[in-house]
Amino acid sequence: MISTADPRFSAQVVSFIHAFATPIKMRHQRLFILFAFLCMGAQAQWLNFPTPGTPRTPDGKPNLTAPAPRAADGKPDLSGVWMHELTSVAEMRRLYGAMIDAALKVDVPGMEIGTQHKYAFNILVDFKPAESPMRPEAAERMRRNQASLNSADFCSGVPGIPLADLLSEPIKIAQSPRLTVIMHEAGNSHRQIYTDGRGLPKEFDYPAWLGYSVGHWERDVFIVETAGFNDKTGLDMIGHPHSEALRITERYHRSDFGHMEVETTFDDPQMYTKSFTIKVPHDLLADSDIFESFCTENEKDRAHIQKQ
Repeated sequence: MISTADPRFSAQVVSFIHAFATPIKMRHQRLFILFAFLCMGAQAQWLNFPTPGTPRTPDGKPNLTAPAPRAADGKPDLSGVWMHELTSVAEMRRLYGAMIDAALKVDVPGMEIGTQHKYAFNILVDFKPAESPMRPEAAERMRRNQASLNSADFCSGVPGIPLADLLSEPIKIAQSPRLTVIMHEAGNSHRQIYTDGRGLPKEFDYPAWLGYSVGHWERDVFIVETAGFNDKTGLDMIGHPHSEALRITERYHRSDFGHMEVETTFDDPQMYTKSFTIKVPHDLLADSDIFESFCTENEKDRAHIQKQ
């Protein structure tokens, strides 16, 4: 089993965070500077643009406990910018120990430890070591991947599912009658979830980084089934692998205007002895948006680490 105390692994985790993290505070700082130069255009109003249809309290703030909005078909409308719950620094240190201490030494304002979710580091963190569902094949692949890590090659990775929704950036959901799109600020990736009645293909000629997704509603819960993955992404930053046989089932439930729970079940019999599920609450970032996030632009650690 790979140790999270391995210094090479700690360096890779830190680099992964910095490469894909365009934090909320820094995003707004960049926008403020940009709009200061473009203040003559109408686009400048985007910085403080109140989203139409947002219920508000008497003081004008978004009312996050108002009822969830409904689409024309009566189903909850999941559209909006969402951020996963944050795992505190204290909890991260309790769970991961030395790895977090190493990451804290190079914290950058806005992308600190504490802006990610605990599952971003280890999707199996809730399992005791003796109860881990990993097969020996998965452990061996993790070992090989760890041995081949290049701490100077920060921008070669692609955050897959669910990692792209567990880092320091939010996601944006755009829901329409026959297609729902999830946009990840991390890596500028997106997912298309078809709700036009089609099912998943029986065979996948072109396995994809984020798979192929179809969705349907069960009462007020949006069910998304995804398959057809390639095996090039990890489920988390420590590199829990998956095979092309991976199937993911997600359940999105927007309980009110500002809160949504995402329950995700992973089934990969080639790598794991049983399926497992994680639950991640999300909060709406009202009157906000996602922005461009390019690894080659955000990553600033390469020069420093290469000197060590």
